[in-house]
Amino acid sequence: MLITLNPDADVPVFQQIHDEIVLAIARGQLVAGDKLNPVRQVAADIGINPATVKKAYDLLVTDGLVETAGRSGSIVRPGAHTAAQEQQVRQRLHRMAALARAQGFSTDELHGFLDSALKELS
Repeated sequence: MLITLNPDADVPVFQQIHDEIVLAIARGQLVAGDKLNPVRQVAADIGINPATVKKAYDLLVTDGLVETAGRSGSIVRPGAHTAAQEQQVRQRLHRMAALARAQGFSTDELHGFLDSALKELS
């Protein structure tokens, strides 16, 4: 899997790695059972500290998207979500909607943004 980073972005490198993998899972480029490249390999390929990649992988585990099985590596989990994940998504969407409304975006605009984002993932 190719991970593209923007060193000039305001987003930390670990978050960019996390977001690229989430996007690959959402688009079906990575599916349940797929192995992620080892932390050290990704770090060497990108030219960064392995701790940065580990932080991204740990966040994927926290998100419930990846399982880490010791020496077996990190594997994409099946797509069924838990009640805790549903609550997490609801909370994040609520915070994002509150911010957008505070910035003056209308309900119709927000629906359009979400529809557009979901279509891009298809």
